[in-house]
Amino acid sequence: MIYEVYAISSLTKNYIYVGFSTELEVRLNRHNKGLNKTTAPYAPFRLIYSEVVGTSREEARLREKYWKSGTGKRKLRILRDELD
Repeated sequence: MIYEVYAISSLTKNYIYVGFSTELEVRLNRHNKGLNKTTAPYAPFRLIYSEVVGTSREEARLREKYWKSGTGKRKLRILRDELD
């Protein structure tokens, strides 16, 4: 299985969510349909970042943790703001 780490940004609120998945498109659709308890109040979303991290769940989790850190979130905010 190939894992992807991704970041999505709410289109209506100042909220960025970071996660990882083996089926990115399916996962994004679930977020946008409000099927994820954590992100439902912030839907709809747009994808602002994704990266393929390999076949290890542990590797994906480590990259996800980086993007959820203060440094990672700052970089994601810059990416999001450049897309606007």
